[in-house]
Amino acid sequence: KSMSGERVCFVLLLAAAVVLSTEALAIRKPAPDWSGPAVLGDGFVDLSSEKLKGKWVVIFFYPLDFTFVCPTEIVEFNKKYPEFKKLGAEVVGVSVDSKHTHLAWTRTPREDGGVGKLDFPLLADVSKKMSRDFEVLDEDPTSEHFGVTMRGTFIIDPQGIIRTFAINDEPIGRSIDEVYRQLEAAQFAASNQGKGCPANWKPGEMSITANRADSLEFFKSWIK
Repeated sequence: KSMSGERVCFVLLLAAAVVLSTEALAIRKPAPDWSGPAVLGDGFVDLSSEKLKGKWVVIFFYPLDFTFVCPTEIVEFNKKYPEFKKLGAEVVGVSVDSKHTHLAWTRTPREDGGVGKLDFPLLADVSKKMSRDFEVLDEDPTSEHFGVTMRGTFIIDPQGIIRTFAINDEPIGRSIDEVYRQLEAAQFAASNQGKGCPANWKPGEMSITANRADSLEFFKSWIK
């Protein structure tokens, strides 16, 4: 009987662990901790969530270096990077390539399919732990993209909490302008409790106060 009870307890603990693991990646929940080597400029650096604590962070995963949609996204992130910096945000690109492959790609001209020199880091998730923890790794052995990441984008606040995330299929490139807009909205919401950002909201436009009476002020203006 004692042994049977121990087995039941073990099963319950295992089930609880599974539930916790599936609930770990969610809006308003802490982002997974991560660390790894990255290419920045013309050299290597060690990055981690701990080192970026206290800052807004935009993490974007992409399938592989030396591919096709990926360089268009990375170059557009780089063009927009000064504006992300003005908002106090760091941008980190991640794939399962090695740091040496990242470096070779940044040394390849953009007209030849490279990304050229970048102002933000590309992290090498060779172990695939970070990709797995953020649930963007394709682990289906029958998939043509088995072992690589899909296009996941995560906006994480200074307390390490996930504020928004989206995962695109491999062929679907992101809108970097939309990622930036969502960062602006997340920062506004964090600084203005009780107010929401309506569709297509940008700074300077009306927000919605989250109660029935005050929200009518927005709706009467919005419907015109």
